[in-house]
Amino acid sequence: MKKLKLLFYAANFTPELTGSGKYNGELVDWLAQRGHSIDVITTHPHYPKWKIDPAYRGKLWTVDKLNNVTIYRCPLYVPMNPSGFKRILHEISFAVSSFPVWLKVFFSNYDAVVCVSPPMFIGLLPYLYGKLKHIPYLFHIQDLQVDAARTLGLIKNERLLYLLGNIEKFLLKKATVVSSIGLGMRHMILSKGVQSNKFFMLPNWVDTKFIRPLNKHESFRSLYGFQPSDLVIMYAGNLGAKQGLEILLDVAEILISNKSIKFLINGEGAIKQMLLVDSHKRKLSNVFFGPGVPYEDLPRLMSTADIHVVIQKRGMTNIVMPSKLTTILASGGVTIVTAEESSLLAQQLISDNVALIVQPESAVLLAQAILDLAISDNLVKLKENARRYAVLMLNKDTLLLPYEKKIMSVSKRK
Repeated sequence: MKKLKLLFYAANFTPELTGSGKYNGELVDWLAQRGHSIDVITTHPHYPKWKIDPAYRGKLWTVDKLNNVTIYRCPLYVPMNPSGFKRILHEISFAVSSFPVWLKVFFSNYDAVVCVSPPMFIGLLPYLYGKLKHIPYLFHIQDLQVDAARTLGLIKNERLLYLLGNIEKFLLKKATVVSSIGLGMRHMILSKGVQSNKFFMLPNWVDTKFIRPLNKHESFRSLYGFQPSDLVIMYAGNLGAKQGLEILLDVAEILISNKSIKFLINGEGAIKQMLLVDSHKRKLSNVFFGPGVPYEDLPRLMSTADIHVVIQKRGMTNIVMPSKLTTILASGGVTIVTAEESSLLAQQLISDNVALIVQPESAVLLAQAILDLAISDNLVKLKENARRYAVLMLNKDTLLLPYEKKIMSVSKRK
């Protein structure tokens, strides 16, 4: 097998534990273990806390080397309260600070350049680089950022949205290969003018040997004082604005009279403090908060829940794909997903019988779904189906081997 020299450009990377940074790091590590040489241009770790990791605080441009990987880290502006405008400044700051590194690597020869969105316009420099160096650029989409900003009202200026949408379409059309993580997102991307033969499906993966079902006594239930008879409802992941996590507090308030139902909100993010304050104001004694956990503790965390919830706002199902779902399925978790039943994600989950679907933004429906699922005869079957689906469909090697083949088929070194 030929070995490639690749350039990888992403705003998020290892050691970030959630979101695209986790998958970017794992992809690069997997390719490096396969013998490929990779240079990475990225930022200092800052997500999901929206704070520069203490180990990197005060640093400007740094270079780390690990086996076949060289990591160029660039400084950037990280807002404490990321609004739509501040996010744009945040992303532009990375484009500007990474430019000196692009000048440096311009004199190196690569077989292909891979970039990951968001941010949306991260494809601009790889496109220009690929054009000048006559190499392919592969554009991987984790979130459709412009559509999300419009749906959530993060950006209300229609002229700006129109401009950003046109830039997005240009970068997508110019990519040699466009990949993304879900059927709904594929549909949206093709609607932007990308030819179907340029699209490659690359779902988020999971290490099914490590993320696996554990017994309750191996979980973190005792850490929170949960009793064996308690029904623990857990959300674990990024606590950001686009999820609509406020609804969990509404559900907890509806079910507060049922003393055996407990809610655990685990993770970090932009709205965590707001959720903590709101929970305290409402005196929700059935709501518990936990920090993000190291990767090695993830199986124990996943096994803490009796029911997992994946929350999305209305209109978001085909725009973003909840990456936390892969970990839940691998752990054999029972899951309630808020999504429109007409969405491709909902249809897939229903057809495979791996999750229960509830309409978004309805605390009453979500509360009732929790009560119904708690006494359902389908729990064991859901757990078995979830684990089986993860092993068969979401295994890392199963998904990344075809992607490696795609990179090699379009690379400069054929």
